[in-house]
Amino acid sequence: MKSQYYSFGNTSSKMVLGKSTRMYLIIFIGTVLIYLLLHCVPTYLPSSDNNNTEPPPLYIITPTYRRPEQLAELTRLGQTLKHVKNLLWLVIEDAHEWHPLVNHILDRIGVPYVYLLAPMPEKYKIGYLPRGVSNRNRGLEYLRANATEGVFYFADDDNTYDISLFEEMRYIQKVGMWPVGLLTSTGVSSPILRNGKLDGYYDGWIGGRKYPVDMAGFAVSVKFLHERPHAKMPFKASFEETLFLESLEPLESSDIEYLAEECTDILVWHTQSVKNAPATPFNDTLHSDTNLKYLDMLLVRKSDL
Repeated sequence: MKSQYYSFGNTSSKMVLGKSTRMYLIIFIGTVLIYLLLHCVPTYLPSSDNNNTEPPPLYIITPTYRRPEQLAELTRLGQTLKHVKNLLWLVIEDAHEWHPLVNHILDRIGVPYVYLLAPMPEKYKIGYLPRGVSNRNRGLEYLRANATEGVFYFADDDNTYDISLFEEMRYIQKVGMWPVGLLTSTGVSSPILRNGKLDGYYDGWIGGRKYPVDMAGFAVSVKFLHERPHAKMPFKASFEETLFLESLEPLESSDIEYLAEECTDILVWHTQSVKNAPATPFNDTLHSDTNLKYLDMLLVRKSDL
């Protein structure tokens, strides 16, 4: 009987020990899990600050008109804008009718856009054309009716842009300026800064302009525009930029922010595409049953201009 008693006692001790071991193991695992939750998991979760909020909106106003390079240049600019967050692209054509190919290209690019029309008034179609003015003023009308915050920028489709420029400009409070490369004999148009303050402008043609800057060299906050309800761009060739900025006055030099590392870097270039002649007529007799008939739809002919 004693042997049976001791045998039973050993089994009980083992059972008690086993239960204790499991209990301590559970406590240990639970402690480790709590530690991980408190100290490790948050590093993989979104922070509680404003990093996940949308940045201020950007409104990119791009004038365009029918020409052989139109679709190519819209494609190039659009592929850049695809990498910019919280942006609306206002593509405004100097035409009386929407063109299906422009719609097609904009849909394919995938940047949020509004496609508007703004034909140049006939009375200005003489001499040196103030091209793009009606387009940009139409863009300003859209902003006054539909936007309350953010920054707008006149981005022509024949320029080359560094993406970082868009991220810098979206935080402009009133007006921002920066250099533009590949312009005139000087090779660059830029504000001149001396000890961080404006000391004039550097440009191949000053021409008596108060603000001798390029269209690609400044941006304006939407709020600042709303505070100047009469601001617009005049139909005066070569003076569009300066007269528009003058229409924003009062505009003090202290209101202007100088971007691109205080105007020590170039983030936009006035590259311009080579002008191409309209395509020659399509020979329907020879090629109507080939792929060329589809490519023909993408080309600009003299009759289209």
